[in-house]
Parts: sequence; structure tokens; C-alpha cells
Amino acid sequence: MLRNCLVFILSACVSLGVLAQKAKPIRVLIVDGFSNHDWKQTTAVTKWILEESGRFLVEVSTVPADSLERSAWNPDFTKYALIVQNTNNIQNPSLRWSRQAEKQLEEYVKNGGGLYILHSANNAFPHWKEYDKMIGLGWRRASEGYALEIDAAKSITRIAPDEGKGTGHGDRFNALIQVMTPHPINKGFPNQWQTANTEVYYFPRGPAENITVLSCAFDSTSTKRTWPVEWVVQYGKGRVYNSSLGHLWKGESYPPAYRCIGYQTTVIRAAEWLATGKVTFPVPSNFPTAVTQSLRPEDSFKMP
Repeated sequence: MLRNCLVFILSACVSLGVLAQKAKPIRVLIVDGFSNHDWKQTTAVTKWILEESGRFLVEVSTVPADSLERSAWNPDFTKYALIVQNTNNIQNPSLRWSRQAEKQLEEYVKNGGGLYILHSANNAFPHWKEYDKMIGLGWRRASEGYALEIDAAKSITRIAPDEGKGTGHGDRFNALIQVMTPHPINKGFPNQWQTANTEVYYFPRGPAENITVLSCAFDSTSTKRTWPVEWVVQYGKGRVYNSSLGHLWKGESYPPAYRCIGYQTTVIRAAEWLATGKVTFPVPSNFPTAVTQSLRPEDSFKMP
């Protein structure tokens, strides 16, 4: 009997240890510091969305404003399972990461790290060619890479450099997201779902190498054509997620684009997949549908 008790206790301890190990939060680093968008609030809401799920522990590294301090800035990305990139220098090209930080991110992702390109972060760093490869597509001039367009049969057309336009967008609208490629991130999603007050980029451009388009949307406010909304890129051994979802402009406060349950669910599931290769976060019962939006209350988040 004593032996059986000991076996039971040991088994219970092992089970608890396994549960504790499974419950260990995923370490995430958000990099911010400059953007033409409201990067401070974007960081705060994204941190809250991830940590509220119970799966992540999020830290923030803000690129210094002082040029000398910025040139020395070099966080240790290897301490984290996921890096969320939330900087954008489209209006001030002189604002850049330090070269050592650029090289470190390249090595981090090549060696298996996860990278989340958060909305306008794909507008950034046209000087950085490896960044272009990591993000696959971004906000670029017509001469700077291929654009991808989606036809009625959901086939992809590659538009060559200097054909068509540079990247842009029309007015924000309640876009109908259409799932293109089954993936752990969108497993269980409806084939179409409404997001709120978002941007659809037309002629997103880049190397478009090792890329999988996950979803697309019809650009109803400008080109009247269908363009990618979410895509993933394999860069070395690492995974990159990129999307035009997640617009938060200056003067806004927790806007509908961020209150959308479809968006918040996607952020969590994309982050989990990038960090672990798997997705365990469930699709909530109130996920939006093709005909119905689903927004969290305005007071569900408060700026810290």
C-alpha cells in the first residue's frame, strides 16, 4: 500500500509539473519608439490583448529618441519566443534601428525565431533588404518588388515591378475578410468574416518569396480589386506573420479596428503560432461572421 501511495504521489507530482510547464507563459518582446501611427497606444493594446489571453508575458523595448543612444540600442532578441515589430519610419527615413540590432533580428529569425509585423511596421525600412525578405510584402514604391493580386477564383497574380502602382489604400471600411489558405491561425474561422474600420492595401509589394497568403479582401473604397490582407513568410528556420489589420491612428482611442473580436483572436493565434508552431487558443463563440461584426465594449480596455 505504501508503495502504491508513493507511486500515486510521484505521478501526481509529475502531472502537476507537466501542467506547470504547459502553463509557462510565452515570452514576447514588442519593439516600438517611432511611427506615423499611435505607436504608444498600439503597443499598450497589443500587450493587453496578448497577456489577457493568459498565454504570454510581454515586455517592451523602445528604440531611443536620441541618435547616439539609438545607435547603441541592441536588445537581446534570443530571450524571447516572439518579437512584435511596431516601428515605422515612412515619414522620417533617418529613423532606423542600429545596424547591430538589424543583424541580430536577421539571425534571430533565420535560426527559428518568430516575428509579428504589426500593421504599419510593413511600411518601414526600405533600405534594409533582408527586412524586405522577412516581411514578404510591404508598403513600397512601384519599382520595389512584386505585387500580389487575388482573382475571383482566389488564384494569385504576380504583378511585376513598375507594373501598376505603388502601395496605397482607400478609405477605411468594414472589410469582409476571405480565408484563402487553411492554416493553424485561421483553423475554425468562418470562410468569410467582417472586421471593422480597417485598411486594405492595394499593390502591396516586395520580394514575395516563401510566402503564403492566408486571407484577402475586396478593396471596395478604391481599386475595386482584391488584395492580400494576411500572409506568412518562411525566413530561414523562422516564421513571420504580416498583415494590414490593426490600424490605430493618432487621436483614436481603442477604436473598432482593435475592439474587433476577429482581430483580437487573430493576434493571439498568430502570436502563438509564431512562437510555438501550434495554436491552442480557441475560436470564441462570438467570432464575427460574414454578415455580423463582433466588437468588444469600448470600456474593456483602459490605457495604463
